[in-house]
Amino acid sequence: MDRSGRDAGGSGGFGPDGERTVRRAVVTGGAGFVGSHLCDRLREEGASVVCIDNLLTGSVDNLAARADDPGFVLDRSDVSEEFDVEGPVDLVLHLASPASPHDYARHPVETLRAGAHGTLNALELARRKGARFLLASTSEVYGDPLVHPQVESYWGNVNPVGPRSQYDEAKRFAEALTTAYRTALGVDTVIVRLFNTYGPRMRPTDGRAVPTFITQALAGLPLTVAGDGAQTRSICYVDDTVSGILAAAASGHHGPVNIGNPVELSVLELAEHIRELCSSVSPVEFVERPGDDPTLRRPDIGLARSAFGWQPVVDFDKGLALTIDWFTRLTPAGR
Repeated sequence: MDRSGRDAGGSGGFGPDGERTVRRAVVTGGAGFVGSHLCDRLREEGASVVCIDNLLTGSVDNLAARADDPGFVLDRSDVSEEFDVEGPVDLVLHLASPASPHDYARHPVETLRAGAHGTLNALELARRKGARFLLASTSEVYGDPLVHPQVESYWGNVNPVGPRSQYDEAKRFAEALTTAYRTALGVDTVIVRLFNTYGPRMRPTDGRAVPTFITQALAGLPLTVAGDGAQTRSICYVDDTVSGILAAAASGHHGPVNIGNPVELSVLELAEHIRELCSSVSPVEFVERPGDDPTLRRPDIGLARSAFGWQPVVDFDKGLALTIDWFTRLTPAGR
């Protein structure tokens, strides 16, 4: 056992100087929106996958394609409690956490535990197995930014006791813990900061802008735009986000590194564009803006481009059309 605490069963094949083939991966939060797409991509690329998810906000419906897949295992464990995986593991991807404002408002303690205890337990698994570890952090670590666009060297402007603090601070702590495991214990880690991902498998009621506007537009209901809608967002299609995650994992980079689409638009522009793509006549209704709602969001992705050659490739209209099509086909029995 070396300084990192790696056991004899670790594969050791995914380190900075090793072969970049993922034979077996563990995905925490793998039944969630992004996590399930990540599980699918890993299986398509030939890796066997163990998904750890207690289904607090995830769903087995997201894993329908994996139902009879011998290379996929769903373990309904809570990552906030100690867990283990038998056999060798090349890569641990830690995505487990409520990730929408509605979810982490309903589950503040669970969100903090996922960021603290969950990250610790996932890091411990990676340490024992000699695996590469990827933390899926968030653009929310930048808070309501005073620097625009957001670059990884910016420390952020976060309210530690505000209505979003359970998520923001959980991810900030997770980044600090991941860094400590790399610098003090020699674990091979990388941190990615994900910006506003959208696409099929989002839940209609999760409170995020894209599913809210699409479901309202398709139903002919008013599009509820917070404040005056001037606050900006940069949304990234899920296939691009997954590609960015895997590119970061396959690199030797430690991060943090932004993964997002630098195309920026206002929330009002987003609502109006979705209404147009849905061929809807829904009116816009301005509602109260939530506390600590970020005013600006746009990633600087220069580091991702230079470090491992990643950038988004899915056209904005194409991504939204695919998402709208999925919501159009969605039925209550399907989710």
